[in-house]
Amino acid sequence: MAEDGRSRRPRRIILVRHGESEGNVDSKKYCDIADPKIRLTEAGANQAKECGEKIRDMIKTQSEDDEWLVYFYVSPYTRTLCTLKEIGRAFESDKKHIVGVREEPRIREQDFGNFQETHKITAVKKERQRFGRFFYRFPEGESAADVFDRVTSINPIHFLASKISCSGEAEKCCASLHRYRLCFLESLWRDIDMNRLHKPSSTKTLEVNLVIVSHGVTMRVFLMRWFKWTVEQFEKLNNPKNCEVRVMELGEGEEYSLLVHHTQEELEEWGLDVDMIKDQEQRKHGKRGDMNGLEPGDEWPRSGFQFFENHEETSFLNRELEQCEAEQMATDEENYFLVDGSVRGG
Repeated sequence: MAEDGRSRRPRRIILVRHGESEGNVDSKKYCDIADPKIRLTEAGANQAKECGEKIRDMIKTQSEDDEWLVYFYVSPYTRTLCTLKEIGRAFESDKKHIVGVREEPRIREQDFGNFQETHKITAVKKERQRFGRFFYRFPEGESAADVFDRVTSINPIHFLASKISCSGEAEKCCASLHRYRLCFLESLWRDIDMNRLHKPSSTKTLEVNLVIVSHGVTMRVFLMRWFKWTVEQFEKLNNPKNCEVRVMELGEGEEYSLLVHHTQEELEEWGLDVDMIKDQEQRKHGKRGDMNGLEPGDEWPRSGFQFFENHEETSFLNRELEQCEAEQMATDEENYFLVDGSVRGG
């Protein structure tokens, strides 16, 4: 680890959604092509190339003496790999600045099941809106909560499997558990702490930029975990557009904030509420380890006693609301599913 841990932290963590894919244009593609094999459209490839140029220009123009590095993480899906390839074209004359590229399965797309039937997935997504986008698990697939777990939390299946496989050997068991419990975020911090994102031969402390090429849901749960957003706040977020970026950059007090690079108007467009934007402002100017620079009585609204003031809903069940939701669900099922598998109303 570096003597000065702060100086070795990446200046930016840049999240990028893949370019326009065949599935974005025609959802029927998912019926015959496996989701991981869905390709970019020509427009998507052009989006990715332009995105790469913007990222390169942002880094170069704000770097002193051209002393900067880039490290890429990428989802193994075809559309993300192709997006990264096009982004890389912008760095052809700056190859010496690229430290490395790592394919990372844990930042893959949310699993919506295997081959998808158009009318069923449409109905399921409507049902998800009523159930809640974070906790709803697609049949034979994942929920956003599942994506959250593999990106930011311990994997309980690997944890249990390791415990069983090495029972009776406590020391080896602990080592195995430690290996399998790592989520992507923890692995990311290990790479940072072990200086894997720097060139071994370099004697200078160069500015590091991480670029993570992934998917909409994955980007949102990454930000949710990093900034400690609630489930309610997550469900109000808008999905990033194709090749749209979210730049987390170190502020004045070595704390990451979206408001260093982006504007308040952009954050509002993404779905961040007043409290979330206020927190980003505090992170931009606040000091690390000092409650983000907040003064007493001005705590993050989702912590401390203010937590209770932000939950005004009654705790008893609303029978009338439940009845309305049940009737709506029955109507949707009638409209989208028939016994013979055909679709009513197209």
